Amino acid sequence: MPDSIDIQLKKGVLGLCVLALLARDDSYAYEIASRLSDAIGMGEGTIYPLMRRMQTDGLVETYLVESTSGPSRKYYRLTTAGRAALEGQTAEWRAFAQAVDALVANTAPHSDAIAAGAPVEPAALAAPAALADPSADAQRGAEQ
Repeated sequence: MPDSIDIQLKKGVLGLCVLALLARDDSYAYEIASRLSDAIGMGEGTIYPLMRRMQTDGLVETYLVESTSGPSRKYYRLTTAGRAALEGQTAEWRAFAQAVDALVANTAPHSDAIAAGAPVEPAALAAPAALADPSADAQRGAEQ
């Protein structure tokens, strides 16, 4: 069974979320995982391989901090490359989210009408002209 859209979206933005958290404060992996779990419901097991990959890619660096309650903790902080990646990914995310919002918003009036029990003409459910397939328009014109 394929993953739900929720799982796929979380996987797709996990790196961006980690970069954003580390831009605020240096942190250790368990704390990052806890914050991600609270914010987007992401499981702890996914963070450790991601942190290793981000370190290998030069996006984060580590340092140890002594702990009074156990072993030293490995903290992560953004590198210059990590800050640049955060800036680029944030811009990409905003553009993508805006495009998706615009597409979803185009369906809202019909969804509201249907939810209210109002009849909706089939033509009203057609894709807006900007989304229509131009080859389909040409085909319809040729048929008339």
